[in-house]
Amino acid sequence: MNEMRLVVVGASGRMGRALVKSISEQDGLVLSGALERDGSDAIGKDAGDLAGVGTLGVAVTSDLEAALEGADGIIDFTAPVATLNFSKIAAERSLVHIIGTTGMSAEEEQELKRVSEGSRTVKSGNMSLGVNLLSLLVRKAAAALDDDFDIEVLEMHHKHKVDAPSGTALLLGQAAAEGRQIDLAQNSVRSRDGITGARKRGEIGFATLRGGSVVGEHTVMFASEGERIELSHIATDRQLFARGAVKAALWANKQQPGFYSMADVLGLND
Repeated sequence: MNEMRLVVVGASGRMGRALVKSISEQDGLVLSGALERDGSDAIGKDAGDLAGVGTLGVAVTSDLEAALEGADGIIDFTAPVATLNFSKIAAERSLVHIIGTTGMSAEEEQELKRVSEGSRTVKSGNMSLGVNLLSLLVRKAAAALDDDFDIEVLEMHHKHKVDAPSGTALLLGQAAAEGRQIDLAQNSVRSRDGITGARKRGEIGFATLRGGSVVGEHTVMFASEGERIELSHIATDRQLFARGAVKAALWANKQQPGFYSMADVLGLND
């Protein structure tokens, strides 16, 4: 059986290095390309050495064509504009495209689905088994508990994270909204400051914390008079997101072209 050849974009970043490590440890996968932006200090260095797994013989490059030569798929934890560009490329070449990019607007999400036709795309705000299982539990809890229970989504990440709320918080908020059969955009509160008045019935609130080196902590609270239910997930190692991404790549390589989620990969939509 031929190994699946994957390209990691943003290969010298924290997530990029974690992805290179996971690919090197996974049977059936091989790193075939490591892409970085022009001017990066990592250009020319071996991606395996940067990831701490030893020399892999794959130099980091800013040459897109060179990186994609012979590739079967792209793993992409970058930024919205870059992800849209890679999505077009993946569609043109019928590649697997695994997307962990967060911070996309609703319009960018729609454009992504449009331009990705022809590729096998898996996109998720979080690639971990635990978070996707948590999402399912949140959806079921929101459906079972009426709006006597207020819903709040609390998240904390490291001080370098640039988008808020996190992609995972939005994934969990969306799960709660689906459970309640409401539109998240019309019923979410992203900030509170000053004299805000009493909390409106049926709102889904978000609270964001940033600091230190926290990998990711998320809690969904269902609070009623006299009781509170909390569903939580704590990530202590970003390697778990990388392992989920490579699992998604192997799964997507066997699928028909389409736009999938980690719930599809993990069989949670069955």
